[in-house]
Amino acid sequence: QVQLVESGGGLVQGGGSLRLSCVSSGRTLSSYGMGWFRQAPGKEREFVGTISREGSIIYNADVVKGRFIISRDNAKSTVYLQMNSLKPEDTAVYYCAATPQYGLATNPANFGSWGQGTQVTVSS
Repeated sequence: QVQLVESGGGLVQGGGSLRLSCVSSGRTLSSYGMGWFRQAPGKEREFVGTISREGSIIYNADVVKGRFIISRDNAKSTVYLQMNSLKPEDTAVYYCAATPQYGLATNPANFGSWGQGTQVTVSS
């Protein structure tokens, strides 16, 4: 089992940047593919991106391609989400999640461990 804690959220103006971090404890992070999801008020949880166990394969949702960058540092037990050119519609609670599945997972049901989330608010 792995425990996850997100940080780095906050209030930012449109066009600005934020970097979210997700620190893991428990089982080694390299045993998991990692994903980022977000949930806005009144909406379903939405896939943002995913990164494979060693970071060699990364896949982002179309709505964030070219703006968000996922990376990981297994030695630091940390996964990052660099968010650039932020828009008001990016406002949501952002969650990191872990899956033991090989390959790329995009369905929240494939992720068994979740952090508590961090709020990102983008003003217009």
